[in-house]
Amino acid sequence: MDAPSDLLDERAQRVLEFERAWWGHSGAKELGIRREFGWTAARYYQVLNAVIDTDVAVRYDPVLVGRLREVREDRAERRRTRRAGATGAA
Repeated sequence: MDAPSDLLDERAQRVLEFERAWWGHSGAKELGIRREFGWTAARYYQVLNAVIDTDVAVRYDPVLVGRLREVREDRAERRRTRRAGATGAA
């Protein structure tokens, strides 16, 4: 049997399931977040980012977590590039 630390808690499972359902869809995701969790979008993404940083989330859904980590890193890289370009401009 799995140890409790090897299991994804219910909240984390709900977040990953919600994210899986919204993957590739546009639309009122913020409204969906508010309805499903009662959170702001900012809070949802704080929780999502914490969840995808765990090994247990990777074991739960390695493809989804890998994709979410990649998207996060791509966005972070774009922000770094934008800042570097802005500081180097005359």
